[in-house]
Amino acid sequence: MFVDEVKVKLIAGKGGDGCTSFRREKFVEMGGPNGGNGGKGADIIFKTDKSLRTLIDLKMMKTIKGDKGVSGKGSNKNGAGAENIIIKVPMGTTITNFETGDIIADLVKEDEEKIVAFGGRGGRGNKALATRENKAPHTSELGQPGEELIIKCELKVLADVGLVGFPSVGKSTILSMISGATPKIGAYHFTTLSPNLGLVRVYDDTFVIADLPGLIEGASDGIGLGHKFLRHAMRTKVIAHVIDMAGIDGRDPLDDYELILNELAMYDEKLILKPKVVIANKMDLETSHENLARFKNKYPDLKIFPISAILNEGLDDLIIYLNKLVKETENSPLYEISDNHKVYKYEKESKFSITKEGSVWVIKGKEPEELLLMTRFTEDESILRFARKIKGMGIEDELERLGAYPGDEVKILDYIFNYKE
Repeated sequence: MFVDEVKVKLIAGKGGDGCTSFRREKFVEMGGPNGGNGGKGADIIFKTDKSLRTLIDLKMMKTIKGDKGVSGKGSNKNGAGAENIIIKVPMGTTITNFETGDIIADLVKEDEEKIVAFGGRGGRGNKALATRENKAPHTSELGQPGEELIIKCELKVLADVGLVGFPSVGKSTILSMISGATPKIGAYHFTTLSPNLGLVRVYDDTFVIADLPGLIEGASDGIGLGHKFLRHAMRTKVIAHVIDMAGIDGRDPLDDYELILNELAMYDEKLILKPKVVIANKMDLETSHENLARFKNKYPDLKIFPISAILNEGLDDLIIYLNKLVKETENSPLYEISDNHKVYKYEKESKFSITKEGSVWVIKGKEPEELLLMTRFTEDESILRFARKIKGMGIEDELERLGAYPGDEVKILDYIFNYKE
């Protein structure tokens, strides 16, 4: 079963908790803090596997969750980091943040990998929290939450040449004649429902060609196989337009070519800028020669190869030229990769927002929310540290500016506090 688009939720591992502990030995006074740090939570890593051809394995995973890091212990024992999760995907997989639309990774090389969801850092033990002013803190941090996001994975097949055209123009027949591929071939529309790849040998050289699902008018809007076809065309170096030059079923080859160009341009302008050739198929039929003359007259600058795929005529010149064109065309990246999803941001930023919902002041933001989740509210020193850091972020000043009064309720995530001057 060919699956080329999957949505999945990722929850990277939470960091292990820090430890609050003190050295307790006979004849050793004031032993001091010796609580260890927690281990790092599991990252979720996507890695290409050249043996895979589909995302069907990933489709079975609705949620992927990483393990928590090991908590720290006394005697300065730090917890171990959790083992990272590695998800295997085919080469040609694009990973997008489903909520923001940012491209996180475009994995096209063999064994290429990318950390898509970062595990949280381990909480610091009281040994690490000791300062000159407080040499024996009675507090430690909880582990940082792992990154949580919903992603969309799209497979865009890796091929040097993409055969494009309307249904039943002979793409699958051409593929079967010039390569070792054995696609399903039938005399009805949409015989090909998923891309078929073939390896074409030209003397001592090779290139990969893909028979892509047939286009129909409106494909750029998702009609028919729509985007399912067009996403695969994006990855190819060369576009080979297969035209039924005989005009079977009352079609006009010139109209077909213009409609295909329009659908490609509507989906992405990059598609019509790719090097292209026109394969004039079904030249064994009577009406094809008159149509070919009209086609050449309208498009004199196009490289056109008259062939009959069914009779295996004209294919040698075609594959020699395609091989030459592929070698002359450089690969170029499809996307600019975003780093906006990373958990670790050490810049001195205090990004938060404060809104009032009824009588409650609601604080939102990555920094205050993580501080809350990493605070032990069972320890007095932790509570004081939390209040000090909230003040340091400028949240108290902003509440005062907005008109908050002592005793007002302030909410962060599901926790409610009372505002105090």
